[in-house]
Amino acid sequence: MSLPHKNEEYGTEVYWDKRYEQEAEDASFDWFKTYADVAHDIRKFIPSRDARILMLGCGNSKFSEDMWEDGYKNIVNVDYSPVVIEKMRNRHKDARPEMTWEVKDVRTLDGLDASSFDVAIDKGTMDAMMTSSTDVWDPPEQVIKDCTSEVSQVIRVLKRNGIFIYITFGQPHFRRRYLTGPHITRNTSLEIDQLGESFHYYMYTLRML
Repeated sequence: MSLPHKNEEYGTEVYWDKRYEQEAEDASFDWFKTYADVAHDIRKFIPSRDARILMLGCGNSKFSEDMWEDGYKNIVNVDYSPVVIEKMRNRHKDARPEMTWEVKDVRTLDGLDASSFDVAIDKGTMDAMMTSSTDVWDPPEQVIKDCTSEVSQVIRVLKRNGIFIYITFGQPHFRRRYLTGPHITRNTSLEIDQLGESFHYYMYTLRML
């Protein structure tokens, strides 16, 4: 795995294209938690295996693959790196044909219809956009714009009663601002669950009402 020289490179398409080009065809990497770590919570929040799910910034994570094996077949995986999307499409097209792989920027989600998904999942993608900031208390305007744009687009594509699941190490006083505020144009409810024992992760669940 090719690590960036500076953390802010995690937020650039150039870094990810180069990294995925250099990695083996069967390489995979999961940020924070694996599906097995949070499967109990996922099943609680997504009781229907027929739910249409949007995986935001999928990368080459095995999270979608493991969800598919657990019965969630209707998953649309998006990432802004055409390199990884092509690799993942080739990897899964025969074994898991129901899953689709599309090149899209989570900040715009161009081409996805409004109210077309039951669930959207972000596991570390929004965090990557925050790496350009060294001040978590006062992030730069671009970070705020990028993160709120993602959330606004997620709200646009979710159906009524749809949910946005965001998995991160970010504590509520740093992350809540992106999940509440004037960019939230629908009635929503926010639930925050703490994961882990020694080093805590968090699962934020924003439900459309």
